[in-house]
Amino acid sequence: MTTLLRIILVALTLALPGAVAPAAATADVSASAPVSAVSAACATEPATPKRQLRAMWISSVANIDWPSRTGLSVAAQQAEFRSWLDLAVQRRMNAVVVQVRPTADAFWPSPYEPWSQWLTGTQGADPGYDPLAFMVAEAHARNLELHAWFNPYRIANHDDPTKLVASHPARQHPDWRFAYGGKLYYNPGIPEVRAFIEDAIMDAVTRYDLDGVHLDDYFYPYPVSGESIPDSAAYSRYGGGFATVGDWRRDNVNQLVREMDQRIHAAKPWVAFGISPFGIWRNAATDPLGSRTSGLQSYDAIYADSRLWVKQGWVDYLAPQIYWHIGYSAADYDVLTAWWAEVARGTDVQLAVGQAAYRAGASGQDAAWQDPAELSDHLMANRKYPEVVGDIFFSAKDVKADRIGSFSALAAAHYTKPALLPARGTASAPAVPSITSATRGSGGVALAWQGTGATSYAVYRVDGSPPSADPCFFADARNLVGTTRKATFTDSTAGGGAYTYYVTALTRTHQEGAPSSGTTVAGTGTFSVVVDNADPAFTAGSSWGTSAYSAQRHGADYRFASPVSASDPAWFRASIPTSGSYQVEVWYPADPGYNSATPYIVVASGGNRTVTVDQRTGGGQWRSLGTFTLAAGTYNVVGVSRWTSTTGYVIADAVRITQL
Repeated sequence: MTTLLRIILVALTLALPGAVAPAAATADVSASAPVSAVSAACATEPATPKRQLRAMWISSVANIDWPSRTGLSVAAQQAEFRSWLDLAVQRRMNAVVVQVRPTADAFWPSPYEPWSQWLTGTQGADPGYDPLAFMVAEAHARNLELHAWFNPYRIANHDDPTKLVASHPARQHPDWRFAYGGKLYYNPGIPEVRAFIEDAIMDAVTRYDLDGVHLDDYFYPYPVSGESIPDSAAYSRYGGGFATVGDWRRDNVNQLVREMDQRIHAAKPWVAFGISPFGIWRNAATDPLGSRTSGLQSYDAIYADSRLWVKQGWVDYLAPQIYWHIGYSAADYDVLTAWWAEVARGTDVQLAVGQAAYRAGASGQDAAWQDPAELSDHLMANRKYPEVVGDIFFSAKDVKADRIGSFSALAAAHYTKPALLPARGTASAPAVPSITSATRGSGGVALAWQGTGATSYAVYRVDGSPPSADPCFFADARNLVGTTRKATFTDSTAGGGAYTYYVTALTRTHQEGAPSSGTTVAGTGTFSVVVDNADPAFTAGSSWGTSAYSAQRHGADYRFASPVSASDPAWFRASIPTSGSYQVEVWYPADPGYNSATPYIVVASGGNRTVTVDQRTGGGQWRSLGTFTLAAGTYNVVGVSRWTSTTGYVIADAVRITQL
């Protein structure tokens, strides 16, 4: 479709009743409406969404993730945290959720609570720096959102108050606490406790440049067989207006949630408030509004009325911990995702999914979790529900461990490009930036621009030098190369071709303005070749069929074959001019019925390399297999093998090889 036709379609779409027309519907969109408005009529690729929350929890309690142990030096603690942020960037995430109040203590100099024992090994001991200030600065330097994670009621993972530092509020106010299941908790039913918890959290909100406040799933303690929560005295004093102790307990939690929402947004309207509740609210057998599940009901067991929080709009986002596999009889991932999507539908609350990265490939887990595709299939299922804006993975160490290649499979299928965070609220889009320089160097293409009123910027790159900016360049992330909070960016992924760059500005809550005018960088004349399946340099056996079914094809058609227990590769032949480093990219049409693990063979120096690609998604664009050292000469450089145990056609369409 030509640029002109797309703009006409956009104009027709915006002319519909209720649509708001852009300021100017010109061929160059630099002076027109924000990107979201002019992209309405563009076909988008689900594998490269424009906006998606991608985050991981960094847990501090019991030194699960960070710090890795107590007593590390300041330099060692900071180096570890930077490595977690670098991992998030490497995996194309855009946020981290960091536990800063794990056990009624603090990762900042709080006037309310002692320094956390998980920093130094001794509760109340000064770690020698301000971890929260450091974490925020480092996250923002990488343009990652930092959501500060608070556990509201847990005091300690033991029940001996004398082990708490003498100045601890739970020792100063013994009537505020109770012991249950071998642990200490603040009593949610005491109004002074609720006010104290809110004040402790708000101290961090007001003093630090947080992007979000995040509560986990620990409200009233999870049930312990044979024990009752010892809050009868508080119920007698404060629960007179409630028919049951359960209703009173739920109201106590509801008040905390509602008041936190009000106080956070009164202080800083741009800070997101989110909660990650247990994955099941209630079962349908108990409540017709519940899900088709048969597990623990958080409404009844821990008094968390998470459905109400969404319906009342007391949170900006909810991230239910749907920690079960697809097809699990008691709590099927797909069943619960559909249920939560229905709950969020029609509200202003964004729905993310808490993902159990800790289960993938772990010993003792169900067989489904030994399948490297399980986590990736969760994100594939999410695409059925537009209410799902992204995912948060528990926890950082499991993302790093990447057991059985599970997270790598997910990233290869869903995180091949960066993504902007979902927009929150209704802030006006910022002014259009102006690119001031674009220079090719040894490290890539260095860009600089001028902009005002923006918190961050998005950088887009398209091949060649189009005469005008097609609105569909910006409809999804296919052309998005990165984001930054600076007014400079180096595109280290640039090859030797000619490119045109555009920059957009974003607000603190991620509203995106119109793109800048395009700036073209000339090519270097570096070797680059495209081999299509219709070219003489392509060969395939008789088992490979030919199809023009998909509009995502490269050229007139593409080749397909059924998987077998034999290689029978289709080969793309090329003449490599000199030995050196080359980027190898592939193009294929995607379809849900195609193969989820198609093997691509790269004939690299030192031996063949095999890279598997999920061809169910991410089609209609160049997808990088990586950078390889190739020998000089004319030979079969890239093959598509049929030897895969997964079902669905394997596809061979086109290959691009570019010297770096």
